[in-house]
Amino acid sequence: MSLTGFASPWWFLLLLVVAAVAVGYVLSQRARRKRTMRFANLELLEKVAPKSQGWVRHVPAILIVLSLLVLTVALAGPTAEQKVPRNRATVMLVIDTSLSMEATDVAPTRLKAAQESARSFAQNMTPGVNLGLISFAGTATVLVAPTTDRGGVVKAIDNLKLAQSTATGEGIFAALQSIESFSAIVGGAEGPPPARIVLMSDGKQTVPDDLYAPRGGYTAAQAAKQAQVPISSIAFGTTHGSVDIDGKPQEVKVDVESLEEIARLSGGDFYKAASAEELKRVYDDLGEQIGYELKDADASRPWVILGTLVLMIGAAASLFLGQRLP
Repeated sequence: MSLTGFASPWWFLLLLVVAAVAVGYVLSQRARRKRTMRFANLELLEKVAPKSQGWVRHVPAILIVLSLLVLTVALAGPTAEQKVPRNRATVMLVIDTSLSMEATDVAPTRLKAAQESARSFAQNMTPGVNLGLISFAGTATVLVAPTTDRGGVVKAIDNLKLAQSTATGEGIFAALQSIESFSAIVGGAEGPPPARIVLMSDGKQTVPDDLYAPRGGYTAAQAAKQAQVPISSIAFGTTHGSVDIDGKPQEVKVDVESLEEIARLSGGDFYKAASAEELKRVYDDLGEQIGYELKDADASRPWVILGTLVLMIGAAASLFLGQRLP
């Protein structure tokens, strides 16, 4: 029951009417007492008059005045900060599908765990958010353009395939291009919807070697910052992962530093997940952040309910104590 803000505070002028009702009740009680005191034979009055109920007889009036106060607050339209689903937002889910995702340091494999968590992320995203999917290894592929249809995204996640190399910058640039194209279509009078990139990777960029190259990850992150599209990067995996490439075991430890820097350069957030459970928690947290926003929303319902209940109790008390409505 919030009292932090009101949509129509001028309704509080009705408090003057409520105050007038309360004062009128007090004055009427005093006038009634004066009329009673004029009775000539007070001894006879004491014998024939019913026994006074004392202060209890004022309970119905007090409750009714209180209900009027509460209902006046409800009319003023109290507001409160509430979490509401976003109606407009674009999210590009960018998933690393390089060969290092075959590592089994996260059971059953990094890729399988990532698919399960990403699937849950897509299915639980609020309906108003447009979600797209990009996979990247040596190149980036737009698998699903931004859409509110979750079925296509889930199907594409289930069909992710591994490939050689890791071109993190290409994945980010592809996401930025998809967001730009989509925003040009749905912008309208309100402007383009807010957008975000969710980047999940487990390895170091290999194409190109330099993260500051024109198509490198850091350059792409700076472009995302300029486009006002923050990147939420997730470093997924452990420091002891390995895969067999051409029959030889190759260490594929997670590259935390570069993914953290990508998030920083873009103005986004960085997350680290070393297990399937941690990755799911990260995706759940991102779903809450992206799918909902805090807004001042109407909070009058509790006041209306309370005011109505108090009014009903006051009316019932009046009938019980005085056999009439006040």
